[in-house]
Amino acid sequence: MKIRVRSASDIGAAVRGRRKTDGLTLVEAAGLCNVNYRFLSNLENGKPTVRMDKVLDVLTALGLDLSITERTWPNA
Repeated sequence: MKIRVRSASDIGAAVRGRRKTDGLTLVEAAGLCNVNYRFLSNLENGKPTVRMDKVLDVLTALGLDLSITERTWPNA
């Protein structure tokens, strides 16, 4: 899966998609990721103020990577 991320909602959608593909409930995934149920819900719903360190922990626990790709200028 390769997703272009332009917003917190894009990351949330990727996390939700992976969780559902893996057949995990929100509570099960939160436990697996060692985060609070509310945090994971906020992340999946695109809350823009979630803690980045926890976002990275969730991505790692779910087997997802975050990459940054250089674009040509201006923001194309």
